[in-house]
Amino acid sequence: MSRPDPRDLLGIRELLGEEERQIADTVRAFVGKEVADHAGQWFEDAEFPRHLVGRIGELGLLGMHLTGYGCAGTNATAYGLACLELEAGDSGLRSFVSVQGSLAMFPIWKYGSEEQKERWLPAMARGEKIGCFGLTEPDRGSDPGDMRTTARRDGSDWVLNGAKMWITNGTFADIAVVWARTEEGIRGFLVPAGTPGFTAREIKHKMSLRMSATAELVLEDVRLPSDAVLPGVTGLRGPLSCLAEARYGILWGALGAARSCYETALDYATSREQFGKPIGAFQLTQQKLVGMALELNKGLLLALHLGRRKDHGELPPELVSFGKLNNVRTAIDIARTARTILAANGISLEYPVIRHANNLESVLTYEGTEEIHTLVLGQLLTGQSAYR
Repeated sequence: MSRPDPRDLLGIRELLGEEERQIADTVRAFVGKEVADHAGQWFEDAEFPRHLVGRIGELGLLGMHLTGYGCAGTNATAYGLACLELEAGDSGLRSFVSVQGSLAMFPIWKYGSEEQKERWLPAMARGEKIGCFGLTEPDRGSDPGDMRTTARRDGSDWVLNGAKMWITNGTFADIAVVWARTEEGIRGFLVPAGTPGFTAREIKHKMSLRMSATAELVLEDVRLPSDAVLPGVTGLRGPLSCLAEARYGILWGALGAARSCYETALDYATSREQFGKPIGAFQLTQQKLVGMALELNKGLLLALHLGRRKDHGELPPELVSFGKLNNVRTAIDIARTARTILAANGISLEYPVIRHANNLESVLTYEGTEEIHTLVLGQLLTGQSAYR
């Protein structure tokens, strides 16, 4: 019987199908070649590597879990594995792919007209057109049902007014999926960049997700034709279904950041010497490494279980909340523990740990805060809503 691999203690790789392993290996190789050596500098410079978008499209990672219209049509588990490998590079990279595929392409694919799908999805799958998702508002984060952005009819046109905040990809998106309140309920609108009255303002001075392009979207009497609305959905279930898709990618992606921190700490503990021996020979360091390995592998088993359920069409949104809540907590704890093993080197961008730790503070909050996911599960357990 072979000795377990410290980097895959439970042999989770053996639970994957051949195509799933190939996708994970391909993305990991891409990140290792194109991202790993540059991510620290991009983080420091607050620069998103736009030159990689075409290559990401060539790899079939944009909208990869969707079918038709140039999308790869992989299963959900393969999509999750890709998210894990991307976030092992940087959360900003996974966020770009997640927003493009799950928040911008998915609503067009799920709720758009055939004309909208044909116009946008093939180009978005290739990375030739970039999308963003406008739901969160400056004063409305966890309560999107109380949004203030409005859309009113004016003849055959729609006129939109409002603002959206913390919008990933917003500064360079070609199309924004904007959710607004109408007389008949919340509707989704496709707002092309350059539409008069529509502006995207870069959000600066971030200390987290610095490799991600983040914007405030402002809509001032933005006039759109009647065919700009997504015809297939009315109400809050539209944007919430998109969030469930994105949260699923996050519950995998956060473990990529965690794995990167764990493996960095493991390598460091075997090479860094104090008192005449590697620090990995000391009991307290081993305790930290074991704790990280336990939680990382449990998180991976959870992600795989939820992925298989999603592949069988049996993943309710409450269990996506379960995965996001648990695995992001796990990832943050691993990042912080890894930082202590690296000591002073743990705060240097020469190593990925502090970058992942900072990024995960945003991942904990976006696509539903820790508190919101707790209340989602609380309602599931008790049958009582604690929102209002």
